[in-house]
Order: sequence, then C-alpha cells, then structure tokens
Amino acid sequence: MRTYPPTLLRLIKEFAHLPGIGEKTATRLALHVLNISRAKTASLAQSILDVKEKIRLCSICFGLTDSDPCRICTDPERATGVLCVVEETDDLMALDNSGAFRGRYHVLHGVLSPLDGVGPDQLKIKELLDRVEKEKIKEVILANNTDVEGEATASYLARLLSSETVRVSRIASGIPIGCDIKYTDQVTLKRALEGRRDMEGC
Repeated sequence: MRTYPPTLLRLIKEFAHLPGIGEKTATRLALHVLNISRAKTASLAQSILDVKEKIRLCSICFGLTDSDPCRICTDPERATGVLCVVEETDDLMALDNSGAFRGRYHVLHGVLSPLDGVGPDQLKIKELLDRVEKEKIKEVILANNTDVEGEATASYLARLLSSETVRVSRIASGIPIGCDIKYTDQVTLKRALEGRRDMEGC
C-alpha cells in the first residue's frame, strides 16, 4: 500500500470507509476511477454531490426523495386508506419492488431500543398517528423486521392504534426471524404481505 502515491492512497482510504468495502476492494475501485475517462469521473463525483444536496425526506411518508412530496405519496393510482409501516427506507423500496403492495408507506426511521436510547420520540410515531387521523386510514400494516426490537415496536404501535377505528395487521412470518426485510427475496415479501394477520392491542 505504501508504494501508491499519497493522492491515490487517500482515495483508497475513502472507499474503504464505505460499508462492506475492504482494503482490496477499495484499491480496485480507486484504480478503476484512475483508469476511466475524466468525463466519467466527473459524472461520478457529481452524482455523489447531487445525492448529498438534493435527497431529503418526504414530508408525508419520510421516505427518501428529491421532490417533496415524493412520487409514491403523490401517485393518484396508489390505494388510499392503507398505510404500510416500515423501519427504514430500504425496507420501503424492497416491499414496493415486490409489487405486492400498491398503497402508501410510513417510515419510522428505526425501532424502539431503550438500551440504545431510542424511544418513541426518536421515531416517526407521532407523525404516524397524525396521518391515521388526517388521512382517515382504515388499515395499518406493520412491516417491521421480525427481530426482538421489530416485534417490540410492532406491539407498541398496535397498542397505540387499538383505540383508533383502524385495522392493525402484521406481515406474515414468511420472513425468517431475525432477517432484515431489505435482504429478503421478492417472493417471500409478497407472501408475507398477502398472509398478514390482525394484531390486537395489548
């Protein structure tokens, strides 16, 4: 590594900071950047800057967007009256790409985790309750991950919504326990949504 010029070493180190990228992969990426045309390098750099400058959270569903409200929230062909609640924007994309759900979403941006200092106020829970009332939601589908924190969050939301005149359902257990939604194949996601069940407030 020390034989590389300092400028190239810096790029390698920057790539190595990315999740899932080790030193060897970072080196290959840096050398690829070095070998492509200046125009392609400029396009890559501009794409990174554009993401930082233009991507923000939708003011309605809190998914990622470059226009507010996002395309899903403004799509007139989306089913109204049903909200699918997910933990992160990656989960929203995975579920939507499965084609099993054509309604609207709400992103919590995390799960309840008292040990990590994450309580209801750190999540988009108040905003969810406001939407249920404002948009006259008839069903809330809880599509949290099936790990301990996801189940605890789903149970908490079911209790909060039990006083509302809304059906609260949970995606079926076709998704393995402890598995993240964003890493689940589309067939399993579709079956999980189709086999959702009602949740009763505790």
